[in-house]
Amino acid sequence: WLNDTVLTSTIVAGNGTAGSTATTLYYPYGIFVDAKFNLYVADTLNNRIQMFPVGQLTGITLAGASAPGTITLNQPSDITLDGNGYLFIADTSNSRIVGSGPYGFRCLFGCTEVYGSTPSQLYYPRTLRFDSYGNLFIVDQYNSRIQKFIIASNSCSLSYNQPTFCYNALWYSNASTFASSSTIGTLPYGIFIDGINTVYIPNRVSNTIVTWPQGSNTSATNTYSNLSNPYSLFMSMTGDIYIDNGYSYGRVDKYTFNTSNRVTVMIVNGSCYGLFIDISNNLYCSLKSLHQVVKLLLNNGTTIPTIAAGNGSAGSLSNMLNSPQGIYVDSNLNLYIADCANNRIQFVQTGQLNGVTIVGNGSSANIILNYPTGIVLDASGYLFIVDSYNHRIVASSYYGFRCIVGCSGGGSTASLLSFPQSMTFDSYGNMYVTDRNNSRVQQFTLQTNNCIFFCDYHLKNWQKSNDMLLELFDLILVFLV
Repeated sequence: WLNDTVLTSTIVAGNGTAGSTATTLYYPYGIFVDAKFNLYVADTLNNRIQMFPVGQLTGITLAGASAPGTITLNQPSDITLDGNGYLFIADTSNSRIVGSGPYGFRCLFGCTEVYGSTPSQLYYPRTLRFDSYGNLFIVDQYNSRIQKFIIASNSCSLSYNQPTFCYNALWYSNASTFASSSTIGTLPYGIFIDGINTVYIPNRVSNTIVTWPQGSNTSATNTYSNLSNPYSLFMSMTGDIYIDNGYSYGRVDKYTFNTSNRVTVMIVNGSCYGLFIDISNNLYCSLKSLHQVVKLLLNNGTTIPTIAAGNGSAGSLSNMLNSPQGIYVDSNLNLYIADCANNRIQFVQTGQLNGVTIVGNGSSANIILNYPTGIVLDASGYLFIVDSYNHRIVASSYYGFRCIVGCSGGGSTASLLSFPQSMTFDSYGNMYVTDRNNSRVQQFTLQTNNCIFFCDYHLKNWQKSNDMLLELFDLILVFLV
């Protein structure tokens, strides 16, 4: 205890002998004490994280060896906690940083587990700490450097990734094929990536859901009873999966996290080409064949939805839709609809049934859409649109709309798409597109996302203008003299 007269210490963990029991440690390194005085120890050579409740000498394994269902560690050397109690671990000999979250553990940085010196790699990370903004600093020991990883997003209300992009963000034009028809079947529609970068794709041929954990090339096929032709899915903050099952059974099913327990949550009269859960726990379904979007407050005792947009007849008036598919709901509960056959994006303000055309036919936007099927917003409010029949992805920016991938027409090469259907992002800003008629999912890697270019451009122009004004002022003074 500091500030007293006692100079001797007391043991709080370990008995002085190397071991792997609950009362022993083996080369402990990093430590952390939480607000309740519980002690966390990176028990390095036991490949585990131990937690010692205040006043106890018997530890509890939270991660690593002998803690099944967590994560495999290789000589972890440091541990820290955030304000929510989530763990962040320097998994040193795996050359990566891992963290816990509402769905379990995930890799954050160095996720290939291959050491290196590029900006995305680490080589024996030893210590990690956060600043007050949430940026992460890592002692990258064998690279002889300190790495700073800037926080990209920190939403506790979203189950999916919503990166922050600059107006001039770029993606590499050549994509890699993330999944092909041998895994996901032909003509894929839906895709979802959760907060720990697990990828979910419905296989409408085998009536299954195919998943990939972050960084894995190996997929797992999940079978659900009485599932028929699923077009879309969505995961909630609690990890429950909502799957379109409207084609044959006229319903949306919920499967509780990590179980096969099914509950019908919504009765529908057709397939949901898009599913979405907003921050108020409303579930939305876009019914293409009925020209409507419907919604339902989850856990309110009913499975009958109400109308969110569209009057049930195909049309182009403000209260009508024509074959809607992709949907998105922002943090203000405003609804965005890919109104496919009207070649437009409709914006329906919360509490309203009449929409406003913000892109496409009837808008002032500087772009023409041809059967848009998907719509996503980033954290800056920029729109990303799957312009399906133009075989491209377009996005809004500071200066208007621009094409970002698939900008040379349809095709099957790495830079082209053929009637893309939907899109989403992982937490690193990489873009995944269901390339429907090529029966594949393409991954476009984020190339640059540096907003300072815009500031530098204007700063340089401002400096040039000031220099010109000063020169002009000097000339005037000379003339007057």
